[in-house]
Amino acid sequence: MTDNIPLQPVRQKKRMDSKHRGGCCECLRCCGRRDPRPRSVWLGHPEKREQRYPRNVINNQKYNFFTFLPGVLFNQFKYFFNLYFLLLACSQFVVEMRLGALYTYWVPLGFVLAVTVIREAAEELRCYMRDKEVNSQIYSKLTARGTVKVKSSNIQVGDLIIVEKNQRVPADMIFLRTSEKNGSCFLRTDQLDGETDWKLRLPVTCTQRLPTASDLLQIRSYVYAEEPNIDIHNFVGTFTREDSDPPVNESLSIENTLWASTVIASGTVVGVVLYTGRELRSVMNTSNPRSKIGLFDLEVNCLTKILFGALVVVSLVMVALQHFAGRWYLQIIRFLLLFSNIIPISLRVNLDMGKIVYSWVIRRDSKIPGTVVRSSTIPEQLGRISYLLTDKTGTLTQNEMVFKRLHLGTVAYGLDSMDEVQSHIFSIYTQQAQDPPAVKGLSLATKVRRSMSSRVHEAVKAIALCHNVTPVYESNGVTDQAEAERHYEDSCRVYQASSPDEVALVQWTESVGLTLVGRDQSSVQLRSPGGHILNFTILQIFPFTYESKRMGIIVRDESTGEITFYMKGADVVMAGIVQYNDWLEEECGNMAREGLRVLVVAKKSLTEEQYQDFEARYVQAKLSVHDRSLKVATVIESLEMEMELLCLTGVEDQLQTDVRPTLETLRNAGIKVWMLTGDKLETATCTAKNAHLVTRTQDIHIFRLVTNRGEAHLELNAFRRKHDCALVISGDSLEVCLKYYECEFMELACQCPAVVCCRCAPTQKAQIVRLLQERTGKLTCAVGDGGNDVSMIQEADCGVGVEGKEGKQASLAADFSITQFKHLGRLLMVHGRNSYKRSAALSQFVIHRSLCISTMQAVFSSVFYFASVPLYQGFLIIGYSTIYTMFPVFSLVLDKDVKSEVAMLYPELYKDLLKGRPLSYKTFLIWVLISIYQGSIIMYGALLLFESEFVHIVAISFTSLILTELLMVALTIQTWHWLMIVAELLSLSCYIASLVFLHEFIDVYFIATLSFLWKVTVITLVSCLPLYVLKYLRRRFSPPSYSKLTS
Repeated sequence: MTDNIPLQPVRQKKRMDSKHRGGCCECLRCCGRRDPRPRSVWLGHPEKREQRYPRNVINNQKYNFFTFLPGVLFNQFKYFFNLYFLLLACSQFVVEMRLGALYTYWVPLGFVLAVTVIREAAEELRCYMRDKEVNSQIYSKLTARGTVKVKSSNIQVGDLIIVEKNQRVPADMIFLRTSEKNGSCFLRTDQLDGETDWKLRLPVTCTQRLPTASDLLQIRSYVYAEEPNIDIHNFVGTFTREDSDPPVNESLSIENTLWASTVIASGTVVGVVLYTGRELRSVMNTSNPRSKIGLFDLEVNCLTKILFGALVVVSLVMVALQHFAGRWYLQIIRFLLLFSNIIPISLRVNLDMGKIVYSWVIRRDSKIPGTVVRSSTIPEQLGRISYLLTDKTGTLTQNEMVFKRLHLGTVAYGLDSMDEVQSHIFSIYTQQAQDPPAVKGLSLATKVRRSMSSRVHEAVKAIALCHNVTPVYESNGVTDQAEAERHYEDSCRVYQASSPDEVALVQWTESVGLTLVGRDQSSVQLRSPGGHILNFTILQIFPFTYESKRMGIIVRDESTGEITFYMKGADVVMAGIVQYNDWLEEECGNMAREGLRVLVVAKKSLTEEQYQDFEARYVQAKLSVHDRSLKVATVIESLEMEMELLCLTGVEDQLQTDVRPTLETLRNAGIKVWMLTGDKLETATCTAKNAHLVTRTQDIHIFRLVTNRGEAHLELNAFRRKHDCALVISGDSLEVCLKYYECEFMELACQCPAVVCCRCAPTQKAQIVRLLQERTGKLTCAVGDGGNDVSMIQEADCGVGVEGKEGKQASLAADFSITQFKHLGRLLMVHGRNSYKRSAALSQFVIHRSLCISTMQAVFSSVFYFASVPLYQGFLIIGYSTIYTMFPVFSLVLDKDVKSEVAMLYPELYKDLLKGRPLSYKTFLIWVLISIYQGSIIMYGALLLFESEFVHIVAISFTSLILTELLMVALTIQTWHWLMIVAELLSLSCYIASLVFLHEFIDVYFIATLSFLWKVTVITLVSCLPLYVLKYLRRRFSPPSYSKLTS
């Protein structure tokens, strides 16, 4: 009876966001920062400001000159173990606790701190230089005395700033004037919103009409602007000129803004500064991403806590065996100091240096060129990924659009029949040229029954006009820019738009004969197949937004005077706007199943009276300061009724290179792939099948749209009955399920081999990542290429950004940046696997090195009546963990069990790492036992074999210890690298050479005798040979999974 399994509704967690926000605001008030308020900014008169505004400086530094050292030290010593080593070193200033020379404790601690301080100082210096470069950029400012030069950091609210082509906008400004003839300019916004396409910006009409820029200072005008906020896609304000009769009022929107961090792409512009410093949109949108701490680091931290427990226990046992005689509490402290080597201070440094090596190896890999490691603290995470969450457009697909289908309801044209569309267009314009009156009569007749040619022509003309694409002419070496623009030279023309879909549509209309050759703020020029220029006046534009999912344009045909409202958008919104028909929904579904991105195109003819009435209401709504967006949308919606459906367009986004084999590799490695996309359900499902995210043998369960708890209950029960089935769910249904049945839904979804979430908002993507981490406890990796993927990338345990057509925002926010999705396979299978296995071996070996010498100290103290006297003093104890063993132990970061080609060929090897076996309590215990065995053998052997003097014990045991460590490294290595051999020989040479200077601790004459040599040889063999035998037997009778591949 699985149909009626009771589903427990999830209890809603109380959110504390408002509380925190309130606390933040209180904090700001205490610091003297007032709540942001709307402002009136007078043009060219910063002295008329109503309130104090922040300085226009960019500051990305964590510290200043005075807080640097205290801040860095605080961040180091807030962790228990760093504080523990500091207390150890400080205790040596107390005479009763001193065990040896001060430098034996202060030098290692000083080295660790010096490495950290130098690294932080270098990072701070880089930040300071970057900030200084930005803050020192020179701009031109309009003043009553003429144009003066001013640094970016000295710009104030109200200043009139001139920005040249290819220059960064220094502050948030309102666009007043441009040198461009068409009265507009283009912005590059990739550093602000991650989009690489240019944005069109329009100046204030009143100021653009002034004869010269200096006239801006002669008029009495101000801008009323909303309070600073983080929304980079919207703006509400008004421009007022008081000295004209009557006073001029203009509404200001996002189209009139020039946000800081954008770059002027065309012409020279003049703007008035609205916001500066911390009130800039770009600064307010810069959030500090959470500091990611790797699972491997947490596991090592846990092991060091166990070692600390062992340290305390051993110290207590030693004092207990003395029957707590005398000042026993002082003895406990001395033993804690004596056995402090149990916790290796060099462990953190070795692992951090290892991460730097792994990052360098990843960057140098010629098979994944262009890969950048932006977070060098978590490379081991790449070796343990269980869930991969990927974006679709631009990540799995190329974001290169190809026009594939034009559907008119009764007939559809594919790639193979585009010549028919071309002939229809040619016949229409040939007929117009030959017999204009007949065409005029025909155009009236089309209201009743239109010929196929005219239907095709209407559809193509709508596509050629309804967009936000601008043709830009560039010199090509033969023709200069001005001439190319004058003659509409085809070879010099490139299209710029905010969406690659729009460019693909305009390029297609060009291929069938109707070419977009010119566009400015108020007009569009098309060229017919015969070479005639068709002029259209742009009356209004309604840009595309993610909320409306459509865009519209009202144009007047200059040759006929006809006013037409064209609109295109997603089928879900257009279905309620166009006149009733019986084919739209079915054909949209069919085209989406083929993996095409579908747009519905419609039109509506307007009379002059209808348009004038609309314009009056629209202007009034745009001047409103309160609820402007709602009022404007209401006015536009009054036009969007009973529109004539013209056609459907289908554009294909092609898959990236080698997406299919990469996804298959990841699946074989035990990684579950979830696709999170903002695209529609049918397109997302088709892409999932096309990319083999869902295999041909797997069923797909499409989660029905649910709106309430009851529907979600029924649908979850239906889904529960399915087995080995991929899930496809929309963002709306997902929200309902997570609201009422979060636990049950995540449990079922995690059992699926693949999950596709479509119509996902950026916040939903991050929420899914967070839920996977909480519910499964497994590591997640998020891959994306656009600004809408940043929240998901920052939330995941490991974020990977793909540098694509949507810009670099995701790439810059990610921990790792790649140029193609296929590189992800090698990044995980080879570099992730190697990094994790190498760090596991390195950490356990550093612990083994410390435990060996601590065991020897314990044996020595117990033999000599539990005296808290150090076995090795001075340079011996420092040299042991540095020049004598550091290089061979650290060379383990170059070790590998299989070749990279084998790791790619057999991704199943990666699956073994998901269980965390390379570093576990079992392997830790084995290394502890090895350390105790070897430390005991070396110390007892030295005590048994020494003959007369104590100094001989030191010589025999220390030499045996060094040789044992070098041999153990050789035993651990699986693939020799020439640097490993150099490290072994260099360490041995350093030890032999230093014996000459260690006469204070070692008898130089004794070590030259045969007696010394045979005793050291015997002890070393007894400590190492059994382990070599055990290793051979284990590989012989219980070989690891990779051994067959290396034989």
